[in-house]
Amino acid sequence: MNIAIVGTGYVGLVSGTCFAEMGNTVTCVDVNEEKIQNLQEGIMPIYEPGLKEMVLQNQEDGRLKFSTSLASCIDAVDVVFSAVGTPPDEDGSADLRYVLEVAREFGRNIKKYTLLITKSTVPVGTWAKVKKAVQEELDKRGVSVPFGVASNPEFLKEGTAIEDFMRPDRVVVGVEDDKAAALMRQLYRPFSMISDRVQICDIPSAEMIKYASNSMLATRISFMNDIANLCELVGADVEAVRRGMGADDRIGSKFLYPGCGYGGSCFPKDVKALIRSGAELGYRMSILESVEEVNEKQKTIPFVKLQAAMPELEGKRIAVWGLAFKPGTDDMREAPSLVLIDSLLKHGCEVSAYDPVAIDEAKRRLGETSIAYCDEMYEACVDADALVIVTDWKQFRVPSWPVLRKTMKNRLIIDGRNLYDPAEAAREGFEYHRIG
Repeated sequence: MNIAIVGTGYVGLVSGTCFAEMGNTVTCVDVNEEKIQNLQEGIMPIYEPGLKEMVLQNQEDGRLKFSTSLASCIDAVDVVFSAVGTPPDEDGSADLRYVLEVAREFGRNIKKYTLLITKSTVPVGTWAKVKKAVQEELDKRGVSVPFGVASNPEFLKEGTAIEDFMRPDRVVVGVEDDKAAALMRQLYRPFSMISDRVQICDIPSAEMIKYASNSMLATRISFMNDIANLCELVGADVEAVRRGMGADDRIGSKFLYPGCGYGGSCFPKDVKALIRSGAELGYRMSILESVEEVNEKQKTIPFVKLQAAMPELEGKRIAVWGLAFKPGTDDMREAPSLVLIDSLLKHGCEVSAYDPVAIDEAKRRLGETSIAYCDEMYEACVDADALVIVTDWKQFRVPSWPVLRKTMKNRLIIDGRNLYDPAEAAREGFEYHRIG
């Protein structure tokens, strides 16, 4: 099948590359000329394990192309995916300007039946606005060209996005008619050879499934963080509580790990957007309002614990392990590390930080000189008065305690991801504080 994907961000680039890997001919379109030029030269705009190698191979094989013009390729394609950004407005609602511009561009250029598929995360009802925008452009042209619209929300996890796309647990597809449904089944058939993963439904339900799914996961995280904070007050072991809860088949163990809050491009934005959608209809999403409140407070916990253990922070050197919002990515959007570092700098601390892949992104966000960026995890700990762990990269899970004892000035660890056994840390001579 011939496919065009508009938007070469995280979703668009991963989706386009994986479709090409399955033998389709894919053109990824973006108005950012520099980004397209870089992609044509093999320079990736994002970090995702295995993505660069797959992009280069499919480019070499002629199945994956990059362009700045949808019009230049639309005559040859059967479907067009819209994978542009939907950043939150100031009121928390999703900004649909890019989604609607793709729809208008689509309407200005189609000459035969083509299916427009929204892959961006959009509020319920967006499909009607997209359809209207396409029809308005056709009316301006004075032509009657058949077209279809569909919703195909993505469920990619940063760090495992290729695996998620190639072996999906489900493919949600919202359509209006059988023709669009047949096209979508044909498109995803190579990904469902063992079992049919495609779930066909109406378009509003498909749009809601995405928001509801992310909001439920965010809810589990905030709930567990609330429980962890209460465990600390009553003297309960949150790890024992988590295991006891997770053993119940009705609950399960996933997303029950306490920590210093969620971040990234999806959970914060989608929770805000769903709250806003409810408000626009006169309905208050009380649980999600609390989820958001708990998460924002949770991001401050590592600093609060550090300040309690070391009241005089001015002039202290604090090591930070982890800058990305989660392991496997360089994404720092809404990252807890940003909240921590901001508080440290405001209290006169010197900060030395290490992250396996997010250093360049941190420099872009924090500046080249505001903190010390280190090339190795133990380098960040040299002469440190305390170590704060923010991201649970695997290489942090089994530290060399002798190296830490030798490099750190003061043996204080604030663990925002509960990586270590408190008894072991105590035996190694460290004052250790975790979440819960």
